[in-house]
Amino acid sequence: MNLLTLKESRWPAGSVGAESGDLKRRLGAAGIEGAASDAAALLCWALDCDRSYLVSRGEEALPPGAKARLSEAVSRRVRREPLAYILGEREFWSLSFRMEPACLIPRPETELLVERAAALLSGVAAPRILDLGTGSGAIGVALAKELPGARVVAVDSSAPALELAAGNARRNGVEGRFEATHSDLFEEIPGDALFDAVVSNPPYVPSSEIGGLMPEVARYEPREALDGGPDGMRFLRRIVHEAPARLKRGGVLLMEMDPAQISRCVAEMRLTRAYGEPAVRRDLAGRERVIEAETV
Repeated sequence: MNLLTLKESRWPAGSVGAESGDLKRRLGAAGIEGAASDAAALLCWALDCDRSYLVSRGEEALPPGAKARLSEAVSRRVRREPLAYILGEREFWSLSFRMEPACLIPRPETELLVERAAALLSGVAAPRILDLGTGSGAIGVALAKELPGARVVAVDSSAPALELAAGNARRNGVEGRFEATHSDLFEEIPGDALFDAVVSNPPYVPSSEIGGLMPEVARYEPREALDGGPDGMRFLRRIVHEAPARLKRGGVLLMEMDPAQISRCVAEMRLTRAYGEPAVRRDLAGRERVIEAETV
């Protein structure tokens, strides 16, 4: 018996600690990476507590109400439904966002896009930002929070996603500077509206590759938020070519994409002759992830 098994074996049957051990084993057997972290998150959600409680009160019996909530939630997670949809929330940029299946779940690497946009706009007193394909509103809300003078126009072609984004703006206290707009990219944006920055994490997965993604993504996240067309470049290409007409001179376009698409996107930017030389930024894993370029 290893030390971990020995430690877990001391918890009384039906206790919080025993349930934690059972959850880790069930989630691990289902092939879920980070089973221990997910088990703790589900227990905290069911008990409405923080993680310190799981350690300090591990010998206490799991209340019947919490056990019932937990049973349903764990069944969903074993079927590989994303944890964020089960819990109904996700942290991004140290902010809390309501999550629903209408939107893509924001990834940690997308924080690089927010970081770069905030740095480039830090010297602009009241930047106007266009957030294309806002989804849950994570990027636009984070930038409105980071830049107190910023005004964000957040567009999406999904009405449920826009409703969620507007709610997340209220949740984080930036609703007065966050405008949710129904649009297919630039189509419904007035032609005379100019922005200091256009930011986007658009759909960029090649259509044929979606079925091969991890089950949490392929089965549950909205296909329209993933599908970038045959080569994954359908939206990236449109944004590159259409953004200059919506940016102020010296305005910046920032986009997240798959590392394999970086060179193609740089080539598209050079082709337009509307941008200076693009800069490529790497995520924490060292992969090329974000392109930024100023209009000339």
